[in-house]
Amino acid sequence: MSWISIFFGCTIMAAGFVFFINPYNIVPGGVYGASIVMHNLFPSIQVGTFGYMFDVPLLILALVLFGGTFGARTIIAALLTPGLMNIISSLAYPNEEALQALDPSQLLGGKIDLSNDLMLATVIGAAMLGIGVGLVVRNQATTGGTDIVAMILQKYAHIKFSNGVLIADAVVVLSGLLVIGFGWGTAEDVEAGGWMLSLYSLIAIFISSRVIAHVIDGASYDKLIFIVSENHQDELRSLIIDELDRSATYIKARGMYTGTEKEMIFLVVSRKEVKSVEHRVKDIDPQAFVVVTDAYDTYGEGFKPLPDKNDLQAS
Repeated sequence: MSWISIFFGCTIMAAGFVFFINPYNIVPGGVYGASIVMHNLFPSIQVGTFGYMFDVPLLILALVLFGGTFGARTIIAALLTPGLMNIISSLAYPNEEALQALDPSQLLGGKIDLSNDLMLATVIGAAMLGIGVGLVVRNQATTGGTDIVAMILQKYAHIKFSNGVLIADAVVVLSGLLVIGFGWGTAEDVEAGGWMLSLYSLIAIFISSRVIAHVIDGASYDKLIFIVSENHQDELRSLIIDELDRSATYIKARGMYTGTEKEMIFLVVSRKEVKSVEHRVKDIDPQAFVVVTDAYDTYGEGFKPLPDKNDLQAS
């Protein structure tokens, strides 16, 4: 299942680039963002081929730093993605001229030309990239490129994975601004407003990094509930243990105004359970003091297992 997930993630990522990113010169960071920049300089070379050129030295570095098992998965994912990108591109465009130009009007016969809807192309493309990368990274691999840079930053600089992706991608977006936006290094005139593509690139990076975080860690956050009740501890205990089938923790507390000793209940529930708990607490004790707050990560029995020291933390 791990290998299937990696293959599926690479395919989603490659399709996202081919159909929604590459044709519009959006540079969402990473090796393939840099490859889009290079394709503008050398249009006869496909984006996926440039991906191979960037990936090889970084793959060697990953093998040295992360070991053979991780390296094997990385090699497969990093070599598979640009290959799939080239294959899908060749099938999606009718001829070599359209392929070199990455002309969206000829992509699948113009059926998904979003030239007048760049925001839609950016959102869909970035979401597909985030899903693809997230599936690959969740299975302890990487698609290569700045994924490897981000993982190195996480391991040695203690920078969280998605933040590392943002930092590494900033350099690539800047190169896209210079080459595609302002035409540095190209002999052709740059279309007016081409620098605006860099703003779409920033949107794509933000969306993809958030989707990566959700795919790796899960999109549904738990909730913390603190309950202070004067005389209804037994009823609240029955609610939590019998009705919710959960446990909780008593925390000794003392009222600042009255100075009386109290027991505060510390409870973690899923987001969908919050309203029902609030309503039941109100039925039991309308005077109860209740605080609900977010729990970004919850580990332990009934929730996620504690992470290993080398596991990726996406955000």
